[in-house]
Amino acid sequence: MRPSQPTLRPASWTPAIRMGLSIAVATGLYGISFGALAVAAGLTVGQTMALSLLMFTGGSQFAFIGVIAGGGVPSAALGAAALLGVRNAIYAMQMNHMLQPLGWRKALAAQVTIDESVATAAGQTTLAEQRRGFWTAGLGIFVLWNLFTFVGAWLGDALGDPRRWGLDGAAVAAFLGLLWPRLRQREPVALAVLSGVVTALALPLLPPGLPILVAAAVGAAWGWWVPERAVAAPVAPDAEEGTAP
Repeated sequence: MRPSQPTLRPASWTPAIRMGLSIAVATGLYGISFGALAVAAGLTVGQTMALSLLMFTGGSQFAFIGVIAGGGVPSAALGAAALLGVRNAIYAMQMNHMLQPLGWRKALAAQVTIDESVATAAGQTTLAEQRRGFWTAGLGIFVLWNLFTFVGAWLGDALGDPRRWGLDGAAVAAFLGLLWPRLRQREPVALAVLSGVVTALALPLLPPGLPILVAAAVGAAWGWWVPERAVAAPVAPDAEEGTAP
């Protein structure tokens, strides 16, 4: 007997769908902050919406308007945004291998491959749940992010400082919610602490956006070194005998 498929009824939603929706709401609300800050930086409502619709990666979008607000030229803003967007190319390779989308779904998956959709998919244990988590989070955030970007851009100065409403902490809280269940072993905890320390040390020294890339490089180096160390480590005779069939 095949398991029942999820429908529009909340009672039929799987854990991946529920997680994806909660992440979509938390991250989408943060779009108000981006919309308000983009208009304050001198962009029109149309230009702000074009960034959210086409670029659609929050870190790159904030980097872009940060450079513009600081008096930088558009080419410099685009360079900063592209540098931060490099991580999405790495995510795309991982998601293509994990979900194997075909046809038009591959192009759509590329557009909604962001931190949150990748993290939601990676947190599931079956292929069906990985796909549900990825599409629910990715499409949900795309719709809500653009909707609330428009709201923030339209309200503009009437909204005031978005940080006053706590919206700057919504995405951070969502990430912590995704990360926390995975910190059950010493190695993930050690890597999270190391990445946090590296980011904190790099913050006063590097331009905005670059500290997270340095932390990502540290994580990649850890992933490359730890398996090599495990392979190179000698195997105890008792353990070797115990694993023989």
